[in-house]
Amino acid sequence: MFDLDPRESPGSALAVGFDLDLTLADTRAGIAAVYAALAAETGVPIDTDQVVRRIGPPLEDELANWFPVDEVPVMAARYRAIYADIAIPATVLMPGAVAALGAVRAGGRRAVIVSGKNQADTERTVRYLGLEVDAVVGGLFGAGKGAALREHGAGAYIGDHTGDVDAARAASAVAVAVATGPFDTAALAAYGADVVLPDLTAFPDWMTGFVATA
Repeated sequence: MFDLDPRESPGSALAVGFDLDLTLADTRAGIAAVYAALAAETGVPIDTDQVVRRIGPPLEDELANWFPVDEVPVMAARYRAIYADIAIPATVLMPGAVAALGAVRAGGRRAVIVSGKNQADTERTVRYLGLEVDAVVGGLFGAGKGAALREHGAGAYIGDHTGDVDAARAASAVAVAVATGPFDTAALAAYGADVVLPDLTAFPDWMTGFVATA
């Protein structure tokens, strides 16, 4: 279904990159459940509503809001240890995700996921949801995604976070933002996204135009 080695050459076909959380996958319930489990184990109160409103940046950044800095590495390891069993079964597709990937294939492009989620859980999530993509790269955020996007020949990158706009810029790709995460259409446009869509259901029409003008 996809190449697990992000170093493989993308070949001659132009690719389109996608973020995972809140772009293709609705991980809110699962992530909230993992934080609830951490709270129960540690006795530390965690507002899971706040957590899911901030999905996007690295895990350690969010954990630092709830635990002392010196405890963050241990909590991050525990989070990742329980994520697969708790969060993945609670993950569902975002509206329009399957059609968006289909539009990429119909346009003769490769679909690549570049996510801030760690590599193993990114791969597990993609498999669980049955997403048909050509490559999966995890563990990158913001402009740090740029090198992976360039390596896979991404001409556009689709994401829900301002960090995803930074990723597209770092890859010299078209920044396509969907307002399905923590930022609304106005905030994404103000940040500098080239294209702002309400959600992925509007993506196939945009993709048709993108292919025609590429």
